[in-house]
Amino acid sequence: MIVLKFIPVFLFMFQLSAQSLKLSEVRDMYKEAAQDKTQVTAFHELLSKVKSSDDVALRAYKCAATMLKARYAKTIKEKKDGFQEGSTNLENLIADHPNSIEPRFIRLSIQENSPRILKYKSEIEADKMFILRQFSAIKSESLQKHIKDYVLQSKSFNDEEKALILDSK
Repeated sequence: MIVLKFIPVFLFMFQLSAQSLKLSEVRDMYKEAAQDKTQVTAFHELLSKVKSSDDVALRAYKCAATMLKARYAKTIKEKKDGFQEGSTNLENLIADHPNSIEPRFIRLSIQENSPRILKYKSEIEADKMFILRQFSAIKSESLQKHIKDYVLQSKSFNDEEKALILDSK
C-alpha cells in the first residue's frame, strides 16, 4: 500500500528528468558525441527521454542523437533506418519551427558531416545563410558560443563569413 503512494512521485520525477536537462550541457554533450564514438550511447540515452512536448532545441538534439547512433549501427539497414528516422524527425521539426535557429544549426552540422551517399546535404547553404542573418539576435550566450565555435572550424563557411560571426555582438 505504501508503494502505491510513491508511484506518482516516481512518475513526476521521471517527467522532470527530460525537462531538467540544461541546454548548455546538452550542447556540450552533442559536441563530444559528434567527435567521440564512446560518447554517442550516453548522449542518445540521455535524450531518449525527450518528448514531443519538450523544448524544440531538446527535440532537435534528440534527432541528432538518433542520427549519431545510426552511424555506429551494426548493419547497413540499421544505419540507414536510424539516420532516416532522425533526419525525417529533424526536417519535420524545422518545418514546424522555421525560425528556430538551433534545429537549423544542428541540421547544418549533420549535413556538413554526413557521407555523400546519404544525400543529406541540400540545405547547407540555406542554413548557413539563416545562421549568419540570425546570429547577432541570439540571446543565449551558451548557444552563441556553441555556434561560433562550430562556424570557426567549419569548412562550409568562408573567411569573410567567419569574420562576420567573430564581429557579432
